[in-house]
Amino acid sequence: MRPFIFEGSMMRKYLYFALTILISSISLTGCSKKPYTPLSPNATILAFGDSLTAGYGTTPENSYPSALAKLSGHPVINAGISGETTAQGLARFATVLDQTKPELVILMEGGNDILQNLSQKTAQQNLQQMIDLAKLRKIQILLVAVPAKSFFSSSADFYEQLAEQNKLVLDDSTIAKLMKNPQFKSDYVHYNQQGYAKMAEHFYDELKDNGALK
Repeated sequence: MRPFIFEGSMMRKYLYFALTILISSISLTGCSKKPYTPLSPNATILAFGDSLTAGYGTTPENSYPSALAKLSGHPVINAGISGETTAQGLARFATVLDQTKPELVILMEGGNDILQNLSQKTAQQNLQQMIDLAKLRKIQILLVAVPAKSFFSSSADFYEQLAEQNKLVLDDSTIAKLMKNPQFKSDYVHYNQQGYAKMAEHFYDELKDNGALK
């Protein structure tokens, strides 16, 4: 029996096919990398923001940080202050980070800036400084967008810009979607127990899908 011999054109096709398979394999491997490093077993999560973080409209034990702690199995510190603007948040952010030493922060600020018609450019700059402070401490970030006025529209544009510039995971739909559903609301801009539970579920899924939680 004569041995099988590749002719020139056949060899080129074979090499091209093999190279294509190799490149596709490398691309798929690269795409499988998750944005987050998994949290260590004893890691703390910091929930930082305003009244939506504090849980206005329900009891503290039914706020989204409390619900997220039950879902994730990690301590979730509620550092929400009702009525806070991004400037006020920035003023205390570094201190809270150093006191709590989280591995991940859920940053949800800017709603009061929008409601009070404050400069969105300034709000973006304040959030950027908060992001820089977290990155300096090697703390991972979930950035949560809030809707532009009137709270029934899509998220304010500057959140997407911040996420792109800083390569952050952005949740740009949870708050806007829940705001449109009266059954989850306690008033015009705040949630009830069911609403905060839904918020925690969405954040849990976001963190799990992107590799922070197992």
